[in-house]
Amino acid sequence: MISSAIIPQPLARLPWRLIWLVALICSIGIITLFSAAGGSWSPWALKQGLIILAFFGLAIGVSTIPENWIKQMIFPAYVAILIMLIVVEMVGFVGKGAQRWIDLGFIRLQPSEFMKPAVVLVLARFYDLLPVSDVRRWRGLWPAALLVLVPWALILVQPDLGTATMVLVGGVTVMFVAGLPMWYFISAGAALAAALPVVYALMHDYQRRRVLIFLEPEADPLGAGYHISQSKIAIGSGGIWGKGYLNGSQSHLDYLPEGHTDFVFATFVEEWGLIGGILLIVAFAMVVRWGMNVSRKSRSRFNQLAAAGLSTTIFFYFTVNLMMVMGMAPVVGIPLPLVSYGGSAVMTVMICLGLLMGMERQARTRSTLA
Repeated sequence: MISSAIIPQPLARLPWRLIWLVALICSIGIITLFSAAGGSWSPWALKQGLIILAFFGLAIGVSTIPENWIKQMIFPAYVAILIMLIVVEMVGFVGKGAQRWIDLGFIRLQPSEFMKPAVVLVLARFYDLLPVSDVRRWRGLWPAALLVLVPWALILVQPDLGTATMVLVGGVTVMFVAGLPMWYFISAGAALAAALPVVYALMHDYQRRRVLIFLEPEADPLGAGYHISQSKIAIGSGGIWGKGYLNGSQSHLDYLPEGHTDFVFATFVEEWGLIGGILLIVAFAMVVRWGMNVSRKSRSRFNQLAAAGLSTTIFFYFTVNLMMVMGMAPVVGIPLPLVSYGGSAVMTVMICLGLLMGMERQARTRSTLA
């Protein structure tokens, strides 16, 4: 928030510290896409800039929605998104071996992206309505588990392991912050570990290859392990200061696949080095820290839980991508939000940020009135 006699009050009340951080991250994304295209605004950089501006406007609009409206709309919105996920299974558009979209003609809608913030909000509302004395009882677990596991299963069969994981993590975060007994999470973790052989057996062939290549990428450096091998080469060759802007050989010579989407971080670090990579990571970390501060300062239980869940969603969005491109996690197709080319991740993160900005304004207003 800034104060000025010249700037209109609605603008002055915006969280400018967050906005400048988001602007820095988005600028890094645009200049990286410009470089990945060989120093051209097309086909990615210019379009991405327009997408970012459009969804930033959406974020500002979302930030003005009153808390009571969100509370009233979240259950109907959750059900609507759930129905869209079922429609995807029935008549969804198939692309790249996955059935994830509803083709409306003028746009292909991916309902699973809407479910990332929706599952956080619906669980926050559930625990907001649930008496505190019931949180640690059975009735505090099974309805919340259903609210998470039903969309998780529908997204998993698309198949979209990355988005399903994000939905699960967001939901579990809200359940944890709400105060469920720790042994629930320990038991679930142990059960998941015991079920890993079954989960592996149920995976698609390409998913199994991703797991095997994660464990030993050198086993097939020219096949299934090509992406991660080239990503490591690009990151390592950047050194401390990088090769210089527009001088990344791995991306410009097409050795690095998907250098403008999933592996955009490798494209960026090759040119800007360790220093550039740290700058980007710190910017993301500060955004998440800002979101967690919103949760800490919120006066309502709904906002506390929702802000923590939304911040965690953003956190896992970029950490999973970074771990993926550095070979620390299997390749699950999660882009680097606000940096990778594409509108889905930008939309999801901007919705999360818009909701967080609205919660921050409400907490600040209540604090001033108090």
